Amino acid sequence: MAKRIAVVGAGMGGLCAAILARQAGHEVTIYEHAESVGGTWRANRYPGVACDVPALLYQFSFAPNPLWSHNYARGNEIHAYTKSLVDQFGLAGSLHLNEGVTHASWDDSARQWTIETEKGETGTFDVLVPALGQLSRPTFPDIAGVDDFAGPKWHAADWPAAADLAGKRVGVIGSAASAVQLIPEIAKEAAHLVVFQRTPNWCVPRNDLPVTPEMKMLLATNIEAAMKLGAMQREMIFDQADVFSWQAFQWTPQGRAAFTRAALDHLAEQVPDAELRRKLTPDYPVGCKRILLTDDFYPTLMRDNVTLETAGIERIAANGVQTRDGFHDLDVLIFATGFETTQWNWSMEVTGKGGDTLRHRWADGPEAYLGIMVSGFPNMFVLYGPNTNLGHNSISFMIEAQVNYMLKTLAALDAEGATAADVTPEGQHRFYQRIEQALSGTVWADPHCNSWYKAANGRIYQNWSGDCASYAEATATVDREEVAFA
Repeated sequence: MAKRIAVVGAGMGGLCAAILARQAGHEVTIYEHAESVGGTWRANRYPGVACDVPALLYQFSFAPNPLWSHNYARGNEIHAYTKSLVDQFGLAGSLHLNEGVTHASWDDSARQWTIETEKGETGTFDVLVPALGQLSRPTFPDIAGVDDFAGPKWHAADWPAAADLAGKRVGVIGSAASAVQLIPEIAKEAAHLVVFQRTPNWCVPRNDLPVTPEMKMLLATNIEAAMKLGAMQREMIFDQADVFSWQAFQWTPQGRAAFTRAALDHLAEQVPDAELRRKLTPDYPVGCKRILLTDDFYPTLMRDNVTLETAGIERIAANGVQTRDGFHDLDVLIFATGFETTQWNWSMEVTGKGGDTLRHRWADGPEAYLGIMVSGFPNMFVLYGPNTNLGHNSISFMIEAQVNYMLKTLAALDAEGATAADVTPEGQHRFYQRIEQALSGTVWADPHCNSWYKAANGRIYQNWSGDCASYAEATATVDREEVAFA
């Protein structure tokens, strides 16, 4: 029987859920607070923004794109891809832009969700799909005077359309995933650029190459063949990422040695200066933080107009930044300081059975069975939820697995003649016992490893404990001992 499904968020996850649920015969409404679909690829507009997963992996299996411009797709291309999904699958009539959801509450007697939107509208649905993502809440560092800078300042995830850095003295606080993409671009414009690095990162070559116009024309002559070729290449890259990268995170001697050598060779090849190499060499195990793929970050740091500052920041003043070693006069200050990833403070309040809120339930840390279902919140399927992040492969694959699991659960609901599916408290507890045991053997659990994957209490709330193949296996069937139907 067709279900009325409310999808909250129109990024990659929300669009995937809407497309596959409609194809399965369900009625879908998508709510998005922004003016366009695309999620993080709509929001992030900083210079150089690109995916650090190969383009052939960062797309859906049911909607391949044979015409990416580079091996690693640029942000605007991925945004365009998400918009093309709306047209290709006829989602426009189901899409409510500029209308986010503020509250969703479960009515146990009616067996349905009631949602309230930013426009004051309400609606009732059988199923709730929060697709709000993990990397959407920018964070700023806890530095004295962080609000005192008098010049233009912004977070990398909130890049102003009219940003003008030509001839300016620019400071960038942060040197991780976003920073290694935007810093090479800023350095081309700024009179001087100071990169404030707290912790160096392990970097390996991206080996990015453009797809030539001639190759695009060749592929366009036979789209069907191009799709088949892309599928074969996608499978090969996918398997390689799962087999090789996971070895680093699983903390095998072979994996650590291979990735450490690749990163150190990359650093030595691109940075001849021994002192600069020392500043850029991490003192923590490879894989602890996200391994960064970049071809031009290290060469940028050797430019005459770029300074790498590794002395700790003491305070931010109206006209610059004071470190332990001196003061840097700046005209513009940019924060490439990442996102809030462990508190899970959604923009939407969710109330489940008995009036319990998800915010209360997750106050000590987020937990979701398979990263998808939360006990006491029936017929709710979270996308890109806790413990579904991968440090080495494509989240689009994980999202498809999550959506397909939801559809299997809804099919089982019908087969049972039931109206509500809920993971049992015992099932959720057993799942977290298993996953925490598996995570304890990874590099992320190393007490010397501090990253956005891990919360202050030491628990790892972000990452899946295995590779993509193991997640596909875990979500392939609905375990009737762990999920109850009523």
